[in-house]
Amino acid sequence: MYEELTELFEQYRNEDNANQMERYMKNHFSFLGIKSPERKKLTNLYFQETKILKQNFDPKFVKALWNMEEREYQYVALDYIERSLRNVTKDDIKLMEYLITTKSWWDTVDMLAQKPIGKIMMESPVLIEVKMEQWSIDVNMWLRRTAILFQLKYKEKTNASLLYDYILRNADSKEFFIQKAIGWALREYSKTNPESVRNFIQNHELAKLSIREGSKYL
Repeated sequence: MYEELTELFEQYRNEDNANQMERYMKNHFSFLGIKSPERKKLTNLYFQETKILKQNFDPKFVKALWNMEEREYQYVALDYIERSLRNVTKDDIKLMEYLITTKSWWDTVDMLAQKPIGKIMMESPVLIEVKMEQWSIDVNMWLRRTAILFQLKYKEKTNASLLYDYILRNADSKEFFIQKAIGWALREYSKTNPESVRNFIQNHELAKLSIREGSKYL
């Protein structure tokens, strides 16, 4: 089914845009050069014509898109996951782990952490002990980032002790994306419980970047 998508996208290939987009992403990925507004319109057209969103969630479709060269196809996979979120279940955790650890960068990992992983862990908290505990100390930086960020939209449902535990496990990391994730998670939770976050920052040794990001609303 994704062949129809490639035919559609190829009509809008733009090398000048592609070069700019590749530079922005540090040349980690190839691009067709379809900018976000146009890509979303084309994706919506594809979804409407194929009626794929009315069918069962299809991990094979997601993987097929993920394995394609140009980055726009991974973005379509993310759009598909987000639009199918109600049908994503704990059975899809292995797929999500594959997506997080393959072609990894912030532009894909952060959506996966907040939305499908956040939903799965909210609905199946037993998986926190099975997956998040391991991910929070995994050698893969992007799994650790996911463990720190998966509660990002939980607000008052945030398990603060779990959040702080995962942060402390990574507090000495020199990785920019880990330090940034810590700050982002703290900043977001500070909207719900500023006193808790303030006390945590004051009483623990964190990277300057994490403190700066985490304190923005305090």
